[in-house]
Parts: sequence; C-alpha cells; structure tokens
Amino acid sequence: MARHPKGVVDGAIVSWEQLATHLVSIIGESGFNSLYARSVFLAQSTFPWLVASSPLPQTDGRFVELRISFEGQTPVQVSEANSLLLIIFTDVLASLIGEQLTTKIVRSSWGINVQDRADKGFSDE
Repeated sequence: MARHPKGVVDGAIVSWEQLATHLVSIIGESGFNSLYARSVFLAQSTFPWLVASSPLPQTDGRFVELRISFEGQTPVQVSEANSLLLIIFTDVLASLIGEQLTTKIVRSSWGINVQDRADKGFSDE
C-alpha cells in the first residue's frame, strides 16, 4: 500500500468509517464528532495540515476533509498522521470509558475477534 498513495488514503478512511459506524451507535453522532474533532485538534500540533471535518449529519461526508488532507501528503505521512490520530482518538475515548471497553469497541468495529487472536498466540495486553 505504501507505493499506492490512494490505497493508503482509502485504507485510512475505511478504518475511520468502520469505527464511526460502530461508535455512533453507542455514543451518538455528536459524541463521535466531538471526540473526532478533539483528536484532530490534538494531532494538528504534529501534522498541521490535518483539517477537522465539520460535523455533518450524513455519514457520507464525515471524512471528506480528512481525505483531502491525506491526499495532499506522501503515503508515509498519511500512515504516520493516521496512526497518531487513531492513537489520540482511542486515548481520549479510553479516558472517558476505560481502556478495556475501548479496546473491545475498536476491535469489534474493525472485525478483530479477540478469541481468534488468543488462539493464534496473541496477547490481549
């Protein structure tokens, strides 16, 4: 994917869409939008080119500005910025609802089965 900037951007956006879909059903649209906007704000100190998406009611447009921000960068920059943004987002969420529940929600939204990982020798920690 690193050779194909569009693939890196698409992968990042799909991850965010999956997370948003799952979390909106739990914390609501405004709750997700608040956490996401806060995370982008915090990540902007490292990646000032990141733009926070305005809170849109349609799920189609939620990450348009993020996609535009990513498309102007190299695949490495996109990967690094997306990683930091996800780390900040999950840290903020974990500070509100706890690490265990955050981990469970994130894994569930991305289709990561905890039991499958344990069976293959991966730790939950």
